[in-house]
Amino acid sequence: MRKQIFKLVVVAVTALFFGGIATAQDTKAEKMGKSPVDSPKMEKSTKAKSGTATGEVTSVDAKSGQLTVKAKDKNLDFMAESKSAKNALDKVKVGDTVRVTYTDKDGKMVASSVKAESKGMSKSEERKSSTKAEKKQP
Repeated sequence: MRKQIFKLVVVAVTALFFGGIATAQDTKAEKMGKSPVDSPKMEKSTKAKSGTATGEVTSVDAKSGQLTVKAKDKNLDFMAESKSAKNALDKVKVGDTVRVTYTDKDGKMVASSVKAESKGMSKSEERKSSTKAEKKQP
């Protein structure tokens, strides 16, 4: 009889011990702002997003690295942090059409490259003219 009571006490203490550890893990996860079942894949989705925008330069300040581009009836504000992107801002002026490759970091769009688009021709016209030039050459 004593052995059965002893086993019962050991099982109860073990259950309380492991239950306490599980509760401590949940509390720690809540403090960190995560659910205890967050996976690494979910954390990757919060990574910085990247993209490109093409539009007309409405303002540029090469010294501070700021660029505003009007694309699809929206003004997009970019910040150039890299040396190459800041150097590219020296070459563009208000009214130029540019293609900006950027990364969205903490709500700020950081330009990684700024390239001037050719004036007067759309991309499809550029391709057609380069294809015709290639065909004419012997």
